[in-house]
Amino acid sequence: MARILVIGGGFFGMYLADHFARQGFSVRLVEKEDRFMSRASFVNQARVHNGYHYPRSVLTALRSRISFPRFVEEFRECVDAEFQMYYMIGRPLGKETGKQFAEFCSRIGGYCESAPERIRKLTNPSLIEACFSTVEYAFDSVKLCDLMKQRLGDSGVTVSLSTQAVSVAQEGDGLRIELSAGEDRETVNADHVYNCTYSRINQILESSSLPFVPLKHEMTEICLVEIPEALRKTGITVMCGPFFSVMPFPAAALHSFSHVRYTPHYEWSDGTGRDYKDSHAVHAQAPRHSAWNYMWKDAARYMPILGECQYRRSIWEVKTVLPPQRVRRFATNSLPSQLPSKRLSCDHGRQDRQCVRCYRGCG
Repeated sequence: MARILVIGGGFFGMYLADHFARQGFSVRLVEKEDRFMSRASFVNQARVHNGYHYPRSVLTALRSRISFPRFVEEFRECVDAEFQMYYMIGRPLGKETGKQFAEFCSRIGGYCESAPERIRKLTNPSLIEACFSTVEYAFDSVKLCDLMKQRLGDSGVTVSLSTQAVSVAQEGDGLRIELSAGEDRETVNADHVYNCTYSRINQILESSSLPFVPLKHEMTEICLVEIPEALRKTGITVMCGPFFSVMPFPAAALHSFSHVRYTPHYEWSDGTGRDYKDSHAVHAQAPRHSAWNYMWKDAARYMPILGECQYRRSIWEVKTVLPPQRVRRFATNSLPSQLPSKRLSCDHGRQDRQCVRCYRGCG
C-alpha cells in the first residue's frame, strides 16, 4: 500500500487526503496550525465562482461553469444560495463594456439578465454603465471544514495538527520527511508527498534545497461589514477594473467587502537564501492599518447606499499567485517535472479563484 503525506490542512489538502484515503492508500495529513481551514481557505470572498469573473479568460470561465454544479451538489449543505448576485460594469476605468459582458455570458452559457429597476436606481449612472442579474453562490467555510473533518475520520486519514514539515529528501525509492511539533521532532517516510501549503510552498522547498516556485505574495485585507437592509440578500461585483465586490460571508453572518485597489496592502516575491521571507512570519508581524475608509468611500461613488455599511472587523491573509509571465509556462508544464523528485508535488493554484484544482469555482 502506497504511503502518502499531505502537507497543509486547508480545503485543498483535506480534500486531497480524503480522496487518496478512499482509493485505499495510507494517508497522513499534517497541518501547521491547531485547526483546519483557518487561513486562506477562510480568508477569502467565499465566492463559488460560476464563470462571470473571467470575461478575459474564457477557458477559466468555462472551467468554473463546469465545476460550479459539481461543487454545489457535493457540498450543498455548505452553500448559501439564498441571495441574488449582481454584476455591474463600471466606467470610465472598466476594461469591458456592458455589451461585451452580455456577449461573454452568452458565450459561456451563463444566466445574465438586466437587473431590476430597484437595483439600477441604487447606482450612479455616470459610473455604472450596466447592471446584470446572475447566478453565483457563497460557501460557509466553517460548515465546509466540519464536513471535511468528518470525511477525514470516515476515510481513515491520520491527522496531525500543530505539526509542520521541515524538510523533504529523497531516500531510496521514496521520500524522507522531517516533521516538527513544538519541541518534538519526527522522521517519517512516504512514497508521495503533496505540498498544499499555498503561501508557504517555498518554505519547505527552501529548507530542502529544492528549486523555488516563482511566487508573488500580497498582504491582503478583507473587511467584514453589515450592509443596508435593501442589499441584505444580495451580492455585488463591479468590474472589470479597479473596482470592488460585496459578497455574503456565511461563516460570520456578515458581508465581505474587498477592493481591487485597497485590499492588497503590499506585495513581495520569493527570493532565495537571505532574500526568502516566510509568508506566515510576514503575516504575523505585519501592521494592521485598515483601508476600510478608502474602500467604502470609493464604492459609495458607484452605489451611494454602500456608504451606509457598518464596519465590523477585518480579516487578513497572504494571497499568493504565479506572476503573469510564469502562468503560461506552468499551464503547459506540470510542476512536479520541475523538481528533482517527481514524487513531490505542489499545489500552486490561486485559492481566491479556486479552492481546489478539482473544483475551479470555489473561493
